[in-house]
Amino acid sequence: MHSSMETLPETREELTEINRQLKEENLRQKALIESQESRIAELETKLNWLMEQVHLARHKRFGASSEKTPIEQRLLFNEAEAIADTVPEEKEPVETITYERKKRGRRPIPKDLPTERIEYHLTEQEQVCPQCGEHMHRMGEDIRHEIEIIPAKAKLIEHVRDVYSCRHCERHGEKAVIKTAKAPQPVIEKGLASPSSIAYVMTEKYVRSVPLYRQEKNFNQLGIELSRETMSSWVIGGSTWLQCVYDRMKYHLLMQGVIHADETTLQVLKEPGRAAETKSYMWLYRSGSQGPPVVLYEYQQTRSGEHPKSFLAGFRGYLQTDGYAGYHSVSDVILVGCWAHFRRYFDEALKGARNTSGTMSREALNRINHLFAIERELVRKTPEERLDERNKRSRPVVEEFRRWLDTIAPGVLPKSLFGKAVTYGLNQWEHLVRFLEDGRIELSNNRAERSIKPFVIGRKNFLFSNTPRGAKASAVVYSIVESAKENGLNPFEYLKYLFETLPNMDLNPGNMEMLDPLLPWNIQLP
Repeated sequence: MHSSMETLPETREELTEINRQLKEENLRQKALIESQESRIAELETKLNWLMEQVHLARHKRFGASSEKTPIEQRLLFNEAEAIADTVPEEKEPVETITYERKKRGRRPIPKDLPTERIEYHLTEQEQVCPQCGEHMHRMGEDIRHEIEIIPAKAKLIEHVRDVYSCRHCERHGEKAVIKTAKAPQPVIEKGLASPSSIAYVMTEKYVRSVPLYRQEKNFNQLGIELSRETMSSWVIGGSTWLQCVYDRMKYHLLMQGVIHADETTLQVLKEPGRAAETKSYMWLYRSGSQGPPVVLYEYQQTRSGEHPKSFLAGFRGYLQTDGYAGYHSVSDVILVGCWAHFRRYFDEALKGARNTSGTMSREALNRINHLFAIERELVRKTPEERLDERNKRSRPVVEEFRRWLDTIAPGVLPKSLFGKAVTYGLNQWEHLVRFLEDGRIELSNNRAERSIKPFVIGRKNFLFSNTPRGAKASAVVYSIVESAKENGLNPFEYLKYLFETLPNMDLNPGNMEMLDPLLPWNIQLP
């Protein structure tokens, strides 16, 4: 008993010290627990983010690449009920999906396809009836069609100009008069390139995405030794003639009220002061739904906002992009956002979802899909009619969507896929709602993405440009052929016509209006 009493504190000071030590230990334990809980929460957040990335990567590799919302997902969220409160006087139509069974059988043969008729007749002897011996009459015909393929052929054209001299002047004058018959000017001096051969090489590369080394093999099969270096010089030389048409198309593009823009990477091997693996950029600018269709590419070394600022100098109107901050450098324009790009964020969030964010992503997708459904019904409307319908039908959907985003934003993890989608929408909201200001504006920047796709496909085949000069030439040729396609022209025939016409024109830099009849929306090819 006496020994146990010796362990107790003998004074009040000792008791106070023990209490202080206990409190400090308690605070240390509490701080440790809070630190561990914070660490656990941090690790759980990282785990959720990593799992989202895994699910998204797995879907990109093995799942469908389309961003269209499946029917079964649309049925999980009733669009009409979600926006009913925003339109009390008018019920919004619910998007319905119908399917039309594809008709079997081959498609009709194009009417403008050249046709060769081969007739087969019975001989006089065969026209005798084997049953009664009388002469048979022609009662009709049996027709079958075949498509005949004519492989590419090459031939050598000799341009022979007669040279005339005056014999009288030769005998009696101080100087003989000599005249030479006129002939079309060549596209490239002292070369074998003709308008059709350059147009063919360009069409193969920039329309059909056939690299020059493959074309070299194809020409070898025709018995022609035509190196890729020669064809490359043809492309660059031919692009110098096309530059004036490019510049004139740019003039008309800058006069329009709406321009779409996009950009993608390009590798150029021999750029001064830069490593071969350094990424350069191909910029795209194109017209909207109004005015003549114009598609222009521009090669630049970087993704700096100074490039669109320089290219679009003088443009006053709406510039629709995917939200890249570099376009903020462009002066005197009104930036427009892209709802398709916004939707893509939620689509990725849905594909990578592993918790309740999947339900909210699906809800956001259906709200955006509703806007696109309305737009599809307004395609044939005038800009004025479209704007009026948007204010009646789309504006309530947009306003309710914004209220929904503001409500859920505080509880969303910023670094999650869904959080990035919400953040993108809130940051871009001012630009996303521009389509409610003008009926000429489109809901998305898909028009630009469709126009840049041919270059992306070609890049997969020829991989890179050798020099900046070649990259600039490619930008010009792509601009010509894509603008031709947009205007319903055959790119080969259009290029051939330009190479036949431009070298024989007196191109006056002060009178570029003379090129207007050659622009793809004005010309009528034979």
